[in-house]
Amino acid sequence: MYALVESGSITKYFNHPKGFTLGDLQYSADIFTKWTASELAAIGIYEVTFDDSNKKDEQWYINTNQTFTYDASAKTVTATYGTATAKKHADTLWTSQDKTDDKIPEGKDVGDVAVEGLKTKLIRTVKAQAAGILQDTDWYIVRKADAGTAVPSSITTHRAAVRTKAASMETAITNASDTPALETLYAYVNTGTEENPVYERPLGELPTLES
Repeated sequence: MYALVESGSITKYFNHPKGFTLGDLQYSADIFTKWTASELAAIGIYEVTFDDSNKKDEQWYINTNQTFTYDASAKTVTATYGTATAKKHADTLWTSQDKTDDKIPEGKDVGDVAVEGLKTKLIRTVKAQAAGILQDTDWYIVRKADAGTAVPSSITTHRAAVRTKAASMETAITNASDTPALETLYAYVNTGTEENPVYERPLGELPTLES
């Protein structure tokens, strides 16, 4: 990405090389690949440097739009992010004021969920993942109901382990104090050694038959 700087201000952006007119002169798209940085700078064209130091994982945070700044002394154009905002970890509920302002949709009332927080979404995902794992062995349960064939103890143990682990994961999510605490639950860390690394996350994993 390039920026055109005129009289110390950015006046145009180029997301990809293309021809343009500057003053009375027409420039072709190939100047972006054939000209040197100095030659481009001579007519006010600078490649944008992206500074992502403030950018955070969008699963947990809402990033700002990028701000493009021209540094006259350094002769550079930099794109930076502002301070990211953590997504709400708890549900936002409809309030009495919302009702007074007639903002609550039909079928909802004060105290109902207006906007789901991260915890609700993450717990729903855990439930769905557990259901998907259990589905693989549901046929044992159906067979027992239909034909009376006993369910193997290994299957019974496995299904119980899935439910137990899912419950503990949901509890961990529920007990997280804020969004950074939720992010930490999902961050993989090396619990082994440098020679024999083992990457695990505090939240853990749902067991599978193979595990």
